[in-house]
Amino acid sequence: MSFKDWLFSSYENPSINGQWGWLHILTLVICIGIIVAISLLMRGKSAKTKKIVLYIIAGLILFFELARRIINFSKNTDWSANNICYILMPRPWCAISCWVLMASVILNKTFFYNFASTTSLICTLIFFAYPGVGFNNQYILFENLYSIVTHSLILIMSILLITLKFTKFEYKTIWKEAICFVVLLLYVFFEIYVLKIEADPMYFMPGNDVMDILSLSYGAFLPLYILFMFIYFNIFYLIDDRKSVKKLFQKIGHKQKQA
Repeated sequence: MSFKDWLFSSYENPSINGQWGWLHILTLVICIGIIVAISLLMRGKSAKTKKIVLYIIAGLILFFELARRIINFSKNTDWSANNICYILMPRPWCAISCWVLMASVILNKTFFYNFASTTSLICTLIFFAYPGVGFNNQYILFENLYSIVTHSLILIMSILLITLKFTKFEYKTIWKEAICFVVLLLYVFFEIYVLKIEADPMYFMPGNDVMDILSLSYGAFLPLYILFMFIYFNIFYLIDDRKSVKKLFQKIGHKQKQA
């Protein structure tokens, strides 16, 4: 195998069942170790020092995002507008999360940290639960390395945003994150129906892999998907904003007693 074969991922690479193999497990252990170590080391440090950690991780994500696009353009033979969009634009939810996380460091707004953290974390939870790429080949070529490293960085950064206290989940400002999520959905539908560069970025379209794994019909899957998303995103607010939630229930209970 030459370096060019490795870099362009053109070397014959047989498929294997690498889910929950030694590399998958080792990668998860390393990610957890890094998260715990950085969270402990940054305890009591200034926001400026913590921000440096985010810049480093975002910089690593940017390196791999740019490298992949440069490599894909280097071997590209189809210069149609559609294919250029396919190469340039982040298509799956995980790839979108890479750019959302990088943007969060630049914007430096709490509501966007909230959005970036929650949306990115769910991508990595799904990926590491049952990875469809990265670990599924005999050799770790660049494409495999890209998938493994970027998903690992997304996992690390999305959790560090919470542990380093860049997030603050409050129901009174949840509308800001909701707007961000609506924009994400609009972008996803634009990819699917207008540009036609990705069939199912967020795994909610008919015939997706999650449906096959769960052996569900689309009529059963879609309501469960929406319910799961609703519960998932609310968990962060129920935990972080528990005092406000408690006060709300106390008020409701008081009014019921008066009635």
